[in-house]
Amino acid sequence: MSSRVDLLHAGPAVGFDEPFEMLAACHERVRRSLDLLLRLQAHVARYGADAQARGAATDVLRYFDIAGPAHHEDEERHVLPRLRAAGEVALADRLQAEHAAMNRTWATLRPVLLELAEGRPAHLDATACQAYADLYARHMAAEESQAFPSASAGLEAHALAAMGEEMAGRRRA
Repeated sequence: MSSRVDLLHAGPAVGFDEPFEMLAACHERVRRSLDLLLRLQAHVARYGADAQARGAATDVLRYFDIAGPAHHEDEERHVLPRLRAAGEVALADRLQAEHAAMNRTWATLRPVLLELAEGRPAHLDATACQAYADLYARHMAAEESQAFPSASAGLEAHALAAMGEEMAGRRRA
């Protein structure tokens, strides 16, 4: 790895006044974090828990411990109920099940990343990292192509504003 990626500043700024655009922008940060995870795995296999590995592990942990869960909660509060109301129950159920699968996979990756972030030698399993990235990729593709368009269809400005305010308010709390 030649340098760490600043995961907190990615792409054009989108505010909570455009909640579906905010969700899509979060996906770009997820992609960057997953790319960093995969590069970190290769780096650790070659160089071990050096300073670059420690920094990258810290960045990956920060994203998937803080921003990732908040993003999933946004979707579970605002996207999945709208999908179910629109009759797209199977899609909503699939996306919710994928959130649970991502959480389980993260629970296996997280302890290893904590070890690396503290500079201790640890084996970051390539298969587990790739499976996590692949699951997220399929999940985000379904959200972007199906879930977000369906859930946002016909939403009036006041409903979008309330959604954005709730999302922002949870982050301030």
